[in-house]
Amino acid sequence: MTAQDPVQIIADLFAGEGARDYLGEPVTQASHMLQAAALARAARAPAPLVAAALLHDVGHFTSAISGRDLMRGTGNRHSAAGADWLAQWFGQEVTEPVRLHVAAKRYLCAVEPGYLAALSPASLCTLGVQGGAMDADERAEFEAHPLACPALRLRRWDDAAKDPAAAPPAFGYYRSLLRRLLRRS
Repeated sequence: MTAQDPVQIIADLFAGEGARDYLGEPVTQASHMLQAAALARAARAPAPLVAAALLHDVGHFTSAISGRDLMRGTGNRHSAAGADWLAQWFGQEVTEPVRLHVAAKRYLCAVEPGYLAALSPASLCTLGVQGGAMDADERAEFEAHPLACPALRLRRWDDAAKDPAAAPPAFGYYRSLLRRLLRRS
């Protein structure tokens, strides 16, 4: 493995930036993403969606504006930043659910009674910066996206992946899955 190995680059993010607290949640950022991937696996999601669950918040590490800035009220577009960064190695089945996971939160706030009230305090805090609940035009656009359903599944795992007592598999468990999904150049 070299320093240019995409899976190692991602592993290093999990071990470095990922070891930090997760923006007001009771888990680290890495634990949050590992929990989301474990929930996707438990739901028998296809491999690209498991990878998307695992990688959905890498934009907090790769964006010019950090997740800490997001918590202070500056939009960091981490979903787009993460998807764009991941697109150098992965196809749309991985990157688009990552890109849409914030939109999925906004969508669910608009269409599902009780969803907003179930969000964690930190997720509620970021919702306003992320645009709040979608309006009718935004909902129609989201619903028309071919990967809206996988993004909604990812969103559910994202919301549930904040358990300080959870013990998900370590990043190494997903190395071979990620390698299989790498685009061949």
